[in-house]
Amino acid sequence: MTRTELTDKIVALKRRKKLTWRGIAGQIGGGSPIVTTAALLGQMRLTEDEAAKAAGVLGLDDEERALLTEIPYRGSLPPGPPTDPLIYRFYELVSVYGTTWKALIEEEFGDGIMSAIDFDMTLERQPDPKGDRVRIAMTGKFLPYKRY
Repeated sequence: MTRTELTDKIVALKRRKKLTWRGIAGQIGGGSPIVTTAALLGQMRLTEDEAAKAAGVLGLDDEERALLTEIPYRGSLPPGPPTDPLIYRFYELVSVYGTTWKALIEEEFGDGIMSAIDFDMTLERQPDPKGDRVRIAMTGKFLPYKRY
């Protein structure tokens, strides 16, 4: 079984069992629902304990459980702008504000990058009378470029 096939199976099991990503993450425990969902969708890995719990929740076999603990090949989007409207809006945000974020981060921190490895993210619903809002907060460690 490939990791892509396992991802497809997990999505089908989630649908069949009428589960939610947050619900699955809550049963697995051990971390952020964002990281757990990313792992189940093939972009992160689970610990042995988390994989065993995921296998129990979803009814996965030993090979599938083991696959959840392997280091994945990250990056699930095809080349070019995304076609899914929701994902495209993130692409649009980076296209429009990326240079602004870069300029402001470099002005505040210096020459470097924001880590996507040492990184925290939360996603929550914010009620609003004009229509609920999606609040995404990202906190990444600043890594300065080294001069040799």
